[in-house]
Amino acid sequence: MMGGHTIGIVIPARNEEAHIGRVLETLPTFVDHAIVIDDGSTDATYNRANSASSEAKVSILQTTGLGVGAAIDLGHQHLLKTIEHPFVSVVMAGDGQMDPKDLSAVLQPILDDEADHVKGNRMSTSSDIEQMPRKRRGASRILAWLTTLASGRVVTDPQCGFTATSSQLLRQWNWEHSWKGYGYPNYWLIHLSSQGWRVRDVPVKAVYGQEQSGIQPLRFFLSVGAMMTIEHHRRAFKHLFGSTWMMLSFLFYISGYALAFVAVQQPIALLGLPLAWWIAHRLDRLAMHRMVGGRTKI
Repeated sequence: MMGGHTIGIVIPARNEEAHIGRVLETLPTFVDHAIVIDDGSTDATYNRANSASSEAKVSILQTTGLGVGAAIDLGHQHLLKTIEHPFVSVVMAGDGQMDPKDLSAVLQPILDDEADHVKGNRMSTSSDIEQMPRKRRGASRILAWLTTLASGRVVTDPQCGFTATSSQLLRQWNWEHSWKGYGYPNYWLIHLSSQGWRVRDVPVKAVYGQEQSGIQPLRFFLSVGAMMTIEHHRRAFKHLFGSTWMMLSFLFYISGYALAFVAVQQPIALLGLPLAWWIAHRLDRLAMHRMVGGRTKI
């Protein structure tokens, strides 16, 4: 327990026999519950988690390949059903890429009632950025740009899954429509922005060893890119008639398409398209800024 809140850790794990024991054994003593979701592992992940020594009460939920997003959702919901409020649910990967020494810092904004959801940020210092593999670093920057467009708030490290969420937020989350696979952090950031929840980021260490990612880059970018495009438009239309700034953003957005149409006959019109969409994005961010009480950077 910490700051009057029970602390629960949700640990999605698939074929993490080499790392899951260390993850559980290095959890700080203030962690009360650790929920391991063994999501279709074909190795000894379950046995290694079951035999690990931890100060926390460890529960292991075995599933049959739900996907990382669905596995995390299952862990959050398990905590909602089994422990008393208020609590904070933290997500830490089963591959050991999240330093437990950063856990206190990730929790603190919620305990201080300054945030409802906290994200780790591995891109906050040049030394941490340099530890990230080059290809992953480039992909993260592209996804940060896309997530900023989709959420209407500046995001620098959307793919960091080291998060903490208040039980108050979890009780109101729409679990039926939550994203189930990779791209889970992006989906959450878009909807947290749309719903006006307070989001903070906290610097965390980038930890990389011999872990192997299960992401197929092309498939990931196509599916997650399509999801963010759809959710961006849903968010914008949801607030369209409730915000003057969003209405102005929409008008500039449409103007960009109009310029593209005109450019078929007059190519010079294409010069105005980036400006129209840039203004649309800035107005969109201003609308989100007003809705969440002045904070736009996460």
